[in-house]
Amino acid sequence: MVKVIGAIFIIVATTVVGFEAARHFSERPRQLRALRSALQSLEAEIMYGHTPLHEAARRLSAQLSRPLSGFFDTFAKKLMDTETTVKEAWETSLREVWKSTALKQGEFEIMKQFGETLGRHDRFSQQKHIMLALSHLEREEADAVQAQATYEKMVKSLGFLSGLLLIILLF
Repeated sequence: MVKVIGAIFIIVATTVVGFEAARHFSERPRQLRALRSALQSLEAEIMYGHTPLHEAARRLSAQLSRPLSGFFDTFAKKLMDTETTVKEAWETSLREVWKSTALKQGEFEIMKQFGETLGRHDRFSQQKHIMLALSHLEREEADAVQAQATYEKMVKSLGFLSGLLLIILLF
């Protein structure tokens, strides 16, 4: 009886681990879409609303879901509360929130490079930098969707099957 309960516990645990790993594959494209949407909204705020950067970031944080809302909220607070440059506030906020996202290093570099140009140019140059970042993020999103299609089901199955293998080896 104890062996059966232990076997069930092992299968449940490894299956949950597999599903959690698969969730990471499905979360990444969703977060990339949200990030692209946020940059498009930022473009609209800059180009048509003539909104100050801290106010635009605060509005974006209210529109987005976690963890990206936390990024824009932190960015807005750093711009308002501290004596820092836009580049430093952007990069610091990015580093603070990045670990809680499902995004990878490539997306981090794109966002970091975008932050280096943020607030340094006129509106039309800024729009060009936003469009460049959007095209890079679109490419990353296509890669993320392909990885999700390739690996999500496999990781779920691998979690369950590794539990079965562990049970066979132990008993």
